[in-house]
Amino acid sequence: MKKIIKNLFKAFLLLLVAGILFIIWANYSIKTSSNPYISYKTEDLPEAKTALLLGTSKSLNNGFPNAYFYNRIYAAVELYKTGKIQYIIVSGDNSRKDYNEPEDMQLALMEHGIPQNKIFLDFAGFRTLDSVVRAKEIFGQTKLIIVSQKFHNERAVFLARQNGMEAYGYNAADVNKYAGFKTNMREYLAKTKAYWDLIFGVEPKFGGDKVLIP
Repeated sequence: MKKIIKNLFKAFLLLLVAGILFIIWANYSIKTSSNPYISYKTEDLPEAKTALLLGTSKSLNNGFPNAYFYNRIYAAVELYKTGKIQYIIVSGDNSRKDYNEPEDMQLALMEHGIPQNKIFLDFAGFRTLDSVVRAKEIFGQTKLIIVSQKFHNERAVFLARQNGMEAYGYNAADVNKYAGFKTNMREYLAKTKAYWDLIFGVEPKFGGDKVLIP
């Protein structure tokens, strides 16, 4: 019995070490492969017809404004006003009637002068994988600039390029390290999950009719 327990413990340790190594490798691989295509400067990016603005909540659980949300809005507006893009796909979560990331972002963009007819809404962007694949499969975009914070763009650009897209990332300003600590910790696992999804061929949760962007 003791030998069985000892062998089980060894197997558990081996799996634990393998899991940790996989997390480290996945994060390193995604960062190094996507970093040449992302930037904090618009002048570093090529022109593209469309930007993909990745959704997030307008407010935090405590009711305070979400800096991630507003920084992404400012970045998308800057990208549009510098002429790098002509249209913006806003992709986010609308799984509940009282929660609508795409519409919140659309209103914020319009408040900053982006015409409504330049904004397309994707209500089924429940995950980053869904958002980038749907930008290609539903909205017909094979070249785009993704707008989010750097840690998120690394994963999004990686996924887009793995799915045959010419993707670049415009990094919105991050929040301070203390406020974003939990988000950055979750990102380590999210990058690992991105590789897992690729290995097992995970697809977006929803399809839908094609949407024509002029």
